[in-house]
Amino acid sequence: MEGVLERITYANEENGYTVARVDTGRGGGELLTVVGALLGAQVGESLRMEGRWGSHPQYGRQFMVENYTTVLPATVQGIQRYLGSGLIKGIGPKTAERIVEHFGTETLEVIEADAERLIAVPGLGPKRTALIAAAWEEQKAIKEVMVFLQSVEVSTSIAVRIYKQYGDASISVVKNQPYRLAADVWGIGFLTADRIARAVGIPQDSPERVKAGLQYALSQSTEQGHCFLPEERLIADAVKLLQVDTGLVIECLAELADDPEGVVRERIPERPAPSAPPPRRSPDGSAADAPPDEPRDTGEDTGGDPGGDGAGRLDAIYLVPLHRAEVALAAQVRRLLRNEGDRLSAFQGVDWGKALAWLAARTGAELAPEQEQAVRLALTEKVAVLTGGPGCGKSFTVRSVVELARAKRAKVVLAAPTGRAAKRLAELTGAEASTVHRLLELRPGGDAAYDRDRPLDADLVVVDEASMLDVLLANKLVKAVAPGAHLLLVGDVDQLPSVGPGQVLRDFLAEPGPVPAVRLTRIFRQAQQSGVVTNAHRINTGLPPVTQGLADFFLFAEEDTEAAGKLAVDVAARRVPARFGLDPRRDVQVLAPMHRGPAGAGVLNALLQEAITPARPGLPERRIGGRVFRVGDKVTQIRNNYDKGENGVFNGTVGVVTGLDPVEQRLTVLTEEDEEVPYDFTELDELAHAYAVTIHRSQGSEYPCVVIPVTMSAWMMLQRNLLYTAVTRAKRLVVLVGSRRALGQAVRSVSAGSRYTALDKRLTGALCP
Repeated sequence: MEGVLERITYANEENGYTVARVDTGRGGGELLTVVGALLGAQVGESLRMEGRWGSHPQYGRQFMVENYTTVLPATVQGIQRYLGSGLIKGIGPKTAERIVEHFGTETLEVIEADAERLIAVPGLGPKRTALIAAAWEEQKAIKEVMVFLQSVEVSTSIAVRIYKQYGDASISVVKNQPYRLAADVWGIGFLTADRIARAVGIPQDSPERVKAGLQYALSQSTEQGHCFLPEERLIADAVKLLQVDTGLVIECLAELADDPEGVVRERIPERPAPSAPPPRRSPDGSAADAPPDEPRDTGEDTGGDPGGDGAGRLDAIYLVPLHRAEVALAAQVRRLLRNEGDRLSAFQGVDWGKALAWLAARTGAELAPEQEQAVRLALTEKVAVLTGGPGCGKSFTVRSVVELARAKRAKVVLAAPTGRAAKRLAELTGAEASTVHRLLELRPGGDAAYDRDRPLDADLVVVDEASMLDVLLANKLVKAVAPGAHLLLVGDVDQLPSVGPGQVLRDFLAEPGPVPAVRLTRIFRQAQQSGVVTNAHRINTGLPPVTQGLADFFLFAEEDTEAAGKLAVDVAARRVPARFGLDPRRDVQVLAPMHRGPAGAGVLNALLQEAITPARPGLPERRIGGRVFRVGDKVTQIRNNYDKGENGVFNGTVGVVTGLDPVEQRLTVLTEEDEEVPYDFTELDELAHAYAVTIHRSQGSEYPCVVIPVTMSAWMMLQRNLLYTAVTRAKRLVVLVGSRRALGQAVRSVSAGSRYTALDKRLTGALCP
């Protein structure tokens, strides 16, 4: 069957399965449904498809495509429609009409063989003509790569990225060095590269494959937060992944360990079994009873207790960048602590009685004893940590530190891992604050403009939401602190640890350790009036939240997972805005325990988009895979991209789509840092909708209202620190939607294991490089 692809109604980016509508030119313009692996097919293209007819119980008759080829259109109308479809960057419907009017049926031959002749078309100058010619050539080259990759079911967006990475060498690299793809091309992991490798004939027991698999297993462990894996576990994981002999894996691991850019093997002390945590306090200040149920294994893939029983050492295997970062971070912290110079030396002999009285007069409030201790610590110690839960006065303590430092004319620099947290820090202190990435001016490749050789011009560096710092970013930050300057890390250690590898704040607080710290525990009277604050502390002590009789904390009970998801959407998009006068896009955030499932962020985003930013006739939109982008969409960046924006755009950055140009094939996002960032359509797989995000991705952000679906379908993720983190994201209002049983399980379940990291040992000097 031949026809023009008019519309793609669904596309699965992972396997290329597509549902589309085509015009065969027969039947008075009636569109037919075709389904199958139409990988790379673009709207406006003429397709010659082979397959068979079938019938779907819901959607009726449809043509099931087994393979297809693209056919360049031959008629004037077909050529005009093809060029005007948005396939070629720089040509929209009006430009296509002018070009075809000028060249007729020879149009495509002219663009192919003699594109300079396009200058004769009214409105097309030399610059635009050159851009159109380049876009045509790129489209042709990408098409060749796509045709080659079709047999291994690689998605269109990945084929585009392969071409952008390797250009004319794309097919050669894919055929001869497929495992390079996993290292060089974002979006291609080992599994995709392995599928391609099998298709081009690389044997299962190839050493190249085994080494790539070992590095993949290590990189996967970093997604669970680990900085290293014990050698035995890594070997077991690799054997299971690769289905090869254990001896071959051991040999290949030895070769990788001998390669300076392979992996690092290091013998490290086993961590002692975790001691009991300090007694927590309930919201009224009394000691809380232990939760009624024993903590259970939450299903988190930690491979048991990373600590062992305190006897002996284990062989740790690191990816090279993580080993370098962990070693360097510990060395620089110890260097800062030992430095004899002091850029805040005025506070060594200060009359604290007078200083604190001046501060109370300036701020209108006195510090509690714990807060006073934290202020002194930050201004007299080179590195210090301030931790504590909501309502315990962390913010006022930080403001006090900044006020006193400024009074002595100190240069104070404020930063946070996210744009939202930086804005909040700026509002709190009345001083400028930036993200850590902007502060360090991170460049393409991840190098920072500020480092040990060119430190920040600051006497005091304050970093809020420090629980979000992974070991890589923390290393870059601490390197940039000048000798003699002070560093204050502020965060809630009871929240989830960083999305990236490591548990930096927790390791800084490990005892005995060299980093001075204060934990604020007293909940102030004003905060005790807040249901959000008191329930956060109840959850953190293992007590169920109060969900009745409060003006700012609610539970909508619904046991069925799918119904709970739909109810959460209704609450976020309609009920909360109507009752509390909040903007559903700006002020309300849905936080889901996981991405998948009927009440996961993926499904909820699609439902919320239809409720808040539905399709409107005449307004452009862009489909990529199963997602559609529209002007007004709330979106988030899902990878670090140092080449975008003024100083890069980073994983977790949130923004709103403000422009969508089908002709230039560009979408524009206004980020939460008030920067307009353009995205080519080929880059849209770096964006995801953000009406709903996972709780992990919400770290460091704060919203007027959060809506949290809590269902048994997410039972593996239901942990106390996950729920606590979600609740503490709310400034004014929390709405839980879902199962009372699931809520009870989340409150009772304590995370089973910590992460594989040796930073605490390096900080104490127990493990020296």
